[in-house]
Amino acid sequence: MAEERLATRTQFPASAESQKPRLKKAQEFPILEKQNWLIHLHYIRKDYEACKAVIKEQLQETQGLCEYAIYVQALIFRLEGNIQESLELFQSCAVLSPQCADNLKQVARSLFLLGKHKAAIEVYNEAAKLNQKDWEICHNLGVCYIYLKQFDKAHDQLHNALHLNRHDLTYIMLGKIHLLQGDLDKAIEIYKKAVEFSPENTELLTTLGLLYLQLGIYQKAFEHLGNALTYDPTNYKAILAAGSMMQTHGDFDVALTKYRVVACAVPESPPLWNNIGMCFFGKKKYVAAISCLKRANYLAPFDWKILYNLGLVHLTMQQYASAFHFVSAAINLQPKMGELFMLLAVALTNLEDPENARRAYAEAARLDRCNPLVNLNYAVLLYNQGERKGALAQFQEMEKKIRLLKDSPSLEFDAEMVEMAQKLGAALQVGEALVWTKPVKDTKSKHRSASACKAASLQQPLGSNQALGQAMSSAAAYRKLPSGAGATAQPTKPPSLPLEPEPAAGAQPTEAPAQIRETQ
Repeated sequence: MAEERLATRTQFPASAESQKPRLKKAQEFPILEKQNWLIHLHYIRKDYEACKAVIKEQLQETQGLCEYAIYVQALIFRLEGNIQESLELFQSCAVLSPQCADNLKQVARSLFLLGKHKAAIEVYNEAAKLNQKDWEICHNLGVCYIYLKQFDKAHDQLHNALHLNRHDLTYIMLGKIHLLQGDLDKAIEIYKKAVEFSPENTELLTTLGLLYLQLGIYQKAFEHLGNALTYDPTNYKAILAAGSMMQTHGDFDVALTKYRVVACAVPESPPLWNNIGMCFFGKKKYVAAISCLKRANYLAPFDWKILYNLGLVHLTMQQYASAFHFVSAAINLQPKMGELFMLLAVALTNLEDPENARRAYAEAARLDRCNPLVNLNYAVLLYNQGERKGALAQFQEMEKKIRLLKDSPSLEFDAEMVEMAQKLGAALQVGEALVWTKPVKDTKSKHRSASACKAASLQQPLGSNQALGQAMSSAAAYRKLPSGAGATAQPTKPPSLPLEPEPAAGAQPTEAPAQIRETQ
């Protein structure tokens, strides 16, 4: 029965769809961006070898048409120092996507790194046509104009960048323009605005403190440097500047304590070893001073301030041949400074070469307009050679400078200078005209007089044994480059960030324009 029932069941016909022939699957075209996420992931992890392997595979699949892969490949080449190769790849990106301003910005940046500033400006101008509200383009144009020394155009571009978007970096570069033009007051105004905008930026606070320190406004300098150390107690630029202030006021032990902290952070800083050497000089530890200064000279052989100090220390130790060597080297690097010629003349006098000493004094008197010590030492040399008329002329010139300097509220005459001037005035029978109204300073406390004559006699003008002479100390050294900003979470092109200033190298911000910062 069961078999009969199965046989008699209704049979349904097969569906018409099943009888139709199956269509072939559509051909899959390669997706150009399918591995962009992996490329981005390797790049932000700084796994560049794996990143280059994925890029190579992606470019083979897409026949070299994947813009993002080429873009990241160019970034890696630039990180590895292959600037020319990166430029060519960025140009390929610009061909693939000519309306993308980011590609043009990267092309301009590579041209900037190759030193082709005019070409970089042209490309930045093309990028500006595509995006007129990009503050980075205006900022970078300003930095390129700084390298070309077209400060007016740089000033305008940086102001445009601030109008579009205020950034610390733009303020820094704008202040640098005023420093390159020698206008400290305007530079201070710019940095004050920058500090108001970003009060916790330790670099801005430190730079402003250094500018006040350079102008001798110690209270404001100490205030801003203290604020910088409040936000960053390990900021060695601010520590070095604070140590320099203490050194200026004769607190050598406290300054050395500060410098020990800095030495842990930047053990190969030339300004640091220069300042340590002059602290030892102030403590009359001359051998230690020469050792530190020679280390500074090894690290920065073309820094004339270090050579100046080496010459000063050797004069103090009566090593006149060595002093002549270092002072001559400093003059080759800084030929417009009268005090260097005065030190050279002191060395030549003690090397028994009065003719060349006289020529050096004459050049020093011609170049210097405010230091009475130049004319005082010159007058002593002429008096010793029996030329009373010439000595009297130099003595009167010294009196003119002193009268002009009396108006300075912070001026203090060196005791050694006062005594020598009084003795020479008495010998020339003109001492009554010289009136010393300023208090005499302790010879261990200041660093603003270059070299004075020995007070023992009028026989020879010798180098000064005072604490720092006019020791050239440097408040801040090099700083570490800040790390780049992190990339975004999704695979987008790393942005082209603005140009960034270089580290400072001395008691004031350096004059070298900035470099470009790479984001990682």
